[in-house]
Amino acid sequence: MLNIRPLRPEWVTLIACAFLLLGCNFVLWQHLFGITASDSRGIALRVAFGVMIFCAFNLILTWLAFRRVLKPALVLLFMVSAGVAYFMNQYGVLIDAGMFRNFAETNVTEVRGLLSPKLLVYILLLGVLPSWLLWKTPINYRRWHRELLSKLLVSGMCAAAIGGVALANYQGLASLFRNHHELRLMLVPSNYVGASIGYLREQVVSARQPFVRIGEDARRNATWQGHARKSLTVLVVGESARAENFGVLGYERDTTPKLSQESGLIAFTDVSSCGTETAVSVPCMFSNMGRKNYDASKAKNEEGLLDVLKRAGLEVIWRDNQSGCKGTCDRVTLDDVSNLKDPALCANSECRDEILLQGLQHFIDTLDKDTVLVLHQMGSHGPEYFKRYPREYERFTPVCRSNALDNCSRQSIVNGYDNTLLYTDHVLATLIDLLRDNQDKVDTAMLYLSDHGESLGEYNLFLHGTPYMLAPPQQKQVAMLAWFSDSYQKAFSVDTHCLQLSREKPLSQDNLFHSMLGLLEVDSQVYQRDLDLFAGCRGSVVDAVLARQ
Repeated sequence: MLNIRPLRPEWVTLIACAFLLLGCNFVLWQHLFGITASDSRGIALRVAFGVMIFCAFNLILTWLAFRRVLKPALVLLFMVSAGVAYFMNQYGVLIDAGMFRNFAETNVTEVRGLLSPKLLVYILLLGVLPSWLLWKTPINYRRWHRELLSKLLVSGMCAAAIGGVALANYQGLASLFRNHHELRLMLVPSNYVGASIGYLREQVVSARQPFVRIGEDARRNATWQGHARKSLTVLVVGESARAENFGVLGYERDTTPKLSQESGLIAFTDVSSCGTETAVSVPCMFSNMGRKNYDASKAKNEEGLLDVLKRAGLEVIWRDNQSGCKGTCDRVTLDDVSNLKDPALCANSECRDEILLQGLQHFIDTLDKDTVLVLHQMGSHGPEYFKRYPREYERFTPVCRSNALDNCSRQSIVNGYDNTLLYTDHVLATLIDLLRDNQDKVDTAMLYLSDHGESLGEYNLFLHGTPYMLAPPQQKQVAMLAWFSDSYQKAFSVDTHCLQLSREKPLSQDNLFHSMLGLLEVDSQVYQRDLDLFAGCRGSVVDAVLARQ
């Protein structure tokens, strides 16, 4: 039987702080050692940083060190910190409110894709084992007034140590904290505690805000009277598709062989995302706030692009093969195909993206309203890239077949990712061919825009979700493509030659809201022409310019 001597609460908090700092903060220390010099001043700075954090942690835990509070609180910290340490070590992720939101709003399929034996080892060694030892350790508490005095003394000593170290190393520490904001996002457990508080505050604020309608004056303008047929505008929302790896955008590998052969395809070369995770990018791109003014709590209580289009009299349908629309489709028709049981396209509670095209021909045959159809892809969602495509699209080999990416070579990770784009190429080309085949009876068009990019090992980062100000371009530069049938070009006065000439113009997801209103000839006071990427390339504008010449 394990025989552990009783400890005073002060010793328990000291040991717990040391364990959290040393056992769960490998990423932090590795980064700190990388950004500080190895001379005497650099070593002194590292020690000062460690002492300050240790004392700050101990100061906080000291006031949790009460009977029936300390052990449950520490067990919770150990267990959660173990999981967070795994994901930070494994994928290089940083923890902020956005990352916490991404975690809170994910689904079972995505969570299952992140589970691994290595995660279990982390949980057992950094979570279960210290929790078990803590639970077996008797804590010798004093009477309440002596316990209170002890906490005051410990708090005073910690505060004095923090102040002394800060004063002695003020210049170095001030420069460190001012120039390396990422450090606070690496510090376990304060990073996820702060992130969870921020996320909960956001939910509370959102719940208190009134619902806001926008574009109440939206209507289709007079040009619609000249449309002889119904129209179908398909907006494809991609997943984790970074521009850097698209063949049609200049990638050295031909990851888009079919799209490269599509007549009339327009590939925009410089497009930035609104965020680096789906939970931000999707609601942001469909709102009219823009990235700089985007507020998640406000977005939950405000209408967006799809609401305005619906109010203007268009039929709006969201077909989803992912983890939902993050609130953007709450007031339009939702068709969730992510859990269908098609034996050819679905397995293990997820479906490949061709499921989004299933029944589309019948849908077109029976189309009786001008429609905007949004297709939300599973796309290139990681880390299990090898699950996102059929084996016949595994052109680039060898491929990483693990969600523990550090077990794979970087080239095998890139190969798997590139294969997902090869499959996306097939899905989009199939969609375009179907729309082209039906242009004799329906005016058809497709716009593709990925929600965010993806890191594949650059700067030791994987996946996505890095805070925007710290994120590399691979997570922010996304693919955007457009295709218009001949009949759609005539009906909506779209000059594709003009668009080809302007495809290198810097764009962002801020343009989507206003470009869709402009393209679909919807008048509203919320429309901003300067953010409409099609504004300068619609027939009436081009004709007027030519006439003046």
